[in-house]
Order: sequence, then C-alpha cells, then structure tokens
Amino acid sequence: MTKLLEIRLKEILKERNIDQKQLSEMTKLTTRTISELCTKKTQRYPKKVIGLIAEALEIDDLNELFYLKEEAKKGSE
Repeated sequence: MTKLLEIRLKEILKERNIDQKQLSEMTKLTTRTISELCTKKTQRYPKKVIGLIAEALEIDDLNELFYLKEEAKKGSE
C-alpha cells in the first residue's frame, strides 16, 4: 500500500488561533498559497514555502507539520 505525505497546516493554525490571512502576512506568501495548503489541494510542497511557514510558526521538527497517510485503494469495495 502506498503512503502519502499529508500536511497538518489547517490543524496547526486552529490549535494556535491563527487564521490563514495572518499566516499569509507572517510569511509574505499569498493567501491562495496558504489556502491551497490548508485544503490539501497542493500536490507538491516547495521547500521555500515550507521553510517560511516553519519559521513563522516556530516549527523545528517537520514531523509536526507533516504525517504519512495510507492511500486508499481505488475500486476496492
């Protein structure tokens, strides 16, 4: 079974009472970029973007920001 890398950004923002607009201002990233990460629409995670987010949120261990998830098999019932 394949494992997928998932981001926990939405959950972290909620835990810290930070909204997407605030994170956008903290990182100088667009609100669209933040939104796409929070809604898991992003297929790739640019290193610079992750670095800016980790720095803004004072995350030293990327295991706090990401986790591995089992990919559901398509067509299995």
